Amino acid sequence: MSAPGTATSLSIVLTGSGGAGVMTAGQTLLEAATSCGLYGLMTRSTGPQIRGGEAAAMLRLSTQPVQCPGDKFDILLALDFENIQRFAAELPLDAKSVIIADPADGDMPAFLKASGATAGYIEMKKLAKAVPGGRVSMVALGALARLIGLPEAAIVEAVAASLGRKKPEAVKASEQAVLLGAANAPALSIPKLATPISNSTGRWSFTGNEITGFGVLKGGVRFVAGYPITPATEILEWLAHAIPQCGGEMVQAEDELASINMIIGASFGGAPAMTATAGPGLSLMTESLGLAVASETPLVVVDVMRSGPSTGIATKSEQSDLNIAVYGMHGDAPHVVTAPLSVSDCLLTAQWSAHLAESMQTPVIMLSDQSIGQARVVVDKPADIRFETKRLTPTEPIQDYARYALTESGVSPMSIPGMAGGQYTADGLTHNVKGTPSSQAQDHIAQMDKRRRKIEAFDYGAHWADIDGEGELAVITWGSSTQPIREGAARARAEGVGVKLIALRLISPPQPKLLAEALKGVKRALVIEQSHSGQFWRYLRAFYDLDIEVTPIPQPGPLPIRPGEALAYIRKGAQA
Repeated sequence: MSAPGTATSLSIVLTGSGGAGVMTAGQTLLEAATSCGLYGLMTRSTGPQIRGGEAAAMLRLSTQPVQCPGDKFDILLALDFENIQRFAAELPLDAKSVIIADPADGDMPAFLKASGATAGYIEMKKLAKAVPGGRVSMVALGALARLIGLPEAAIVEAVAASLGRKKPEAVKASEQAVLLGAANAPALSIPKLATPISNSTGRWSFTGNEITGFGVLKGGVRFVAGYPITPATEILEWLAHAIPQCGGEMVQAEDELASINMIIGASFGGAPAMTATAGPGLSLMTESLGLAVASETPLVVVDVMRSGPSTGIATKSEQSDLNIAVYGMHGDAPHVVTAPLSVSDCLLTAQWSAHLAESMQTPVIMLSDQSIGQARVVVDKPADIRFETKRLTPTEPIQDYARYALTESGVSPMSIPGMAGGQYTADGLTHNVKGTPSSQAQDHIAQMDKRRRKIEAFDYGAHWADIDGEGELAVITWGSSTQPIREGAARARAEGVGVKLIALRLISPPQPKLLAEALKGVKRALVIEQSHSGQFWRYLRAFYDLDIEVTPIPQPGPLPIRPGEALAYIRKGAQA
């Protein structure tokens, strides 16, 4: 057998039934790799069951920052074969891949055999039983460490850190299981992962949901109300611990209707506010979002999208809430829609969304999704970007207060309850400049013009989109589709193909002049997105004058777009 050599990036997936410790093992492996100076990404896939069912921890470890899955898995380690066939489409393997399994689990499923991957076996269950308190997942981690070239000591340290306050004997059992797994690792030809063993203390590890919570806090949010829903719950869980440390409050509401109305009330009272939900929850919130538009009450709603419609696949990702986010409210209800472009970009986009909401006194819907919300990355410390965020309030003493005055910018001073002379009516009725309900056409039109003017005239700066590269071919995309396309575009440039990437962070309001400037010199464009009906392409076609040849490439969830797919699209587009 020839020497396996070294690799700068490896993709690994651990699979097993619910409760087998797959996610814990994946997290531990990521932490161990980080301690050795590596970067990494961990995504997850689970079944729809509340408990049990199938689970997969999907990792990509690299000497360079990575924020999207690779094209295939180099290693698949199955803690068991129970329900693994449900992941068949999510587990790309080829003849260069290796599969590690326990011979006690019987025959390998047909789809794994058909991949052409090399199989290796280790008696994980038998080895775990040889250690009092030993766990199969720890044996698996030891075997993986030996295979990819990670020091077993790094795994042991990561296990000890994760066990925390557990008894010393539990830590000792895990250490013994890891070492047993390493000693009995199958002899498979897989490139060792190049480990720089550098100082990684400046790196951050977070999920998209966690860093979204941090982002809204940086943006000034101090009141959160929410109702748990997959895959947004972790935002609320993270904020429940963090927001009191910032002098804020978190409330678990009885449902989505209550949560949206609670944050409207909090924002009316002067506290920047937000909630987090998924598509079904956003559907329930639309009437109250219209109230926030009409009353010009700032707030942020983070929608961590999942496959729909209805309950859909609650644990899988899709970019199919764009239509409801942009168009979902009845009447003419101008508001802002943003979208993070990666796991780490959730920080900037959440902070920016809070800034936009407060600056324009409008609702902002931030469209994250499961693929970045529940993914964990290890990256260098993000840049500390700051915004001058301040809600416009009247100067005291207030005289002859007109809450909805027709200003040039469209933004008018918003008093805080308790300000003498600052009383006004804030409801969903058409009103005049003082907030008094009105059925007059002139008031209705004037206030609609005001609300539209403030979001169309606002200076969104360079954050509206991320633009990279040059060429006669452009790829226009948004949200979580950005990173695999970015990597595919980089590979295309290495082949001599000129391609420009334009990824929109600001979905609505549209910015036709800015996109036209970005498309100068471009002759053809691909619009790549993760929706079945091409929602993003249809939105672009409605509001942008794309005076070039455009090819829509809608790809529905729940399977992720991979860099190799993006590269194939770009190659084909360049040859057109």
